[in-house]
Amino acid sequence: MNWVKKYKFPVVEAIQYKGCPCIELEDLWNALYKLFNSTQEREVDTYFLDEITDKLTTEWNSFSKIELIEAIKKYNNSSVLSLDKLTWSHIKSIIRNVNYICKFFDITNTCIELGHWLSHFKISIMVVIPKPNKAMFDSPKSYQPIVLLNTIGKLFEKMIGECLQFHMISNCFIYSSQLRDFKSRSTTDAGVALIHIICSGWVKNFTMSTLALDIVQFFPSLNHQLLSLILDKVGLDYKVSMFFKNYLVGRKTKYLWNKFTSPFFNVNIGVGQGSALSHILSALYLSPVFLSLENHLKILKNLHFHYFFHGQWTFHFSEQIYFIF
Repeated sequence: MNWVKKYKFPVVEAIQYKGCPCIELEDLWNALYKLFNSTQEREVDTYFLDEITDKLTTEWNSFSKIELIEAIKKYNNSSVLSLDKLTWSHIKSIIRNVNYICKFFDITNTCIELGHWLSHFKISIMVVIPKPNKAMFDSPKSYQPIVLLNTIGKLFEKMIGECLQFHMISNCFIYSSQLRDFKSRSTTDAGVALIHIICSGWVKNFTMSTLALDIVQFFPSLNHQLLSLILDKVGLDYKVSMFFKNYLVGRKTKYLWNKFTSPFFNVNIGVGQGSALSHILSALYLSPVFLSLENHLKILKNLHFHYFFHGQWTFHFSEQIYFIF
């Protein structure tokens, strides 16, 4: 989908939620909020985290000018306007001044030092778009939310995400076969791993079969309490752990449906699909599950998990079992 052009919604009858048509806009906003936040009242059993060993605390270094420049390079100048109406071309022009660029990474370092994420950056807009290849569009389940954040906040999140990824991989908290959205673990690596496993089975004259699973509403369903407990085990500096706990609370969002905008809703669950931290936090969220599962299945020989966003494939041949998530 081209994000810099208007998208016309398909012509549909009134949206229905749980059998009731959404006649008024208020009905639509409530339906979207309840759907995308359906797991917020569910209790989460965190007992399995007791099996995960806490990592040793590692130092969190201050951000530098080079890290900011590298982070902003990856953003496209033609991206859709965010809440603060700043484009990436504007920011790239501003940071050419050495005095201004220092202010940018000073703000990021101060947020980490104080363990505080500015409320200005906690406000977002959820753009509701149709899911591809759907036969009907009369249910909220046929749509998905994409988050729009403040441009400067998104830049800071990108810098923090890069550093968080380095810490998690260096202390071996991320499962070794988790793929995508990590450096040196790209979509290409996932494809190579997939082909290698299939070809290995063929060489041994095994019949290869796959099982694909989909986690519905994964990004909006991440439990903040569980995520905070997992972050405590990563081995982050205390001030960084406090920052992420503050980062997750007090968030507000409003929904954008075509040309209509909802009032603000409080959001205390999930990570925005489109945030620079969403993939790294969701990978962190699942990593203890794989580590715990591996410990319980040690009786099986040659058990391997390969995790990849957007799906899960299970391979079985002879005495060896390979999982690709």
